Amino acid sequence: MKKYIITMIVGVLFASCVQETHTKKVTFFIDMNGVENVNSVGIRGNFLPNKWRETVPMSDEDKDGIYQISFTEKTAAYGIAFKFVKNNNQFELPGEGNRELVFKYQPEVIEYKAIFNNNKHIKIDRK
Repeated sequence: MKKYIITMIVGVLFASCVQETHTKKVTFFIDMNGVENVNSVGIRGNFLPNKWRETVPMSDEDKDGIYQISFTEKTAAYGIAFKFVKNNNQFELPGEGNRELVFKYQPEVIEYKAIFNNNKHIKIDRK
């Protein structure tokens, strides 16, 4: 009987520690205007299926020099870390930390707008 009660208490404690998930739709925009020798642009980060091991391609369908990609995920994560990548192997901001995006504890639609190799001009729109 004691073992059953202890198991129930442990189960309740762990169940109460599980955070609620919320849908996050994040669209990343990276301005590559003025950057030389751009053959491809992508993103790597801790939130992608292969984590930091693979670049996910971004597109510039209107040919304005601003590449974009969208992700939608239901998560309880506090935030994500990432970097933009030129030509599949040239990480931006060499010698600097990763870019970070902190989430609110609610569903969100976020547009993250930045300039390649510039961590000072970032615009984050939340809807």
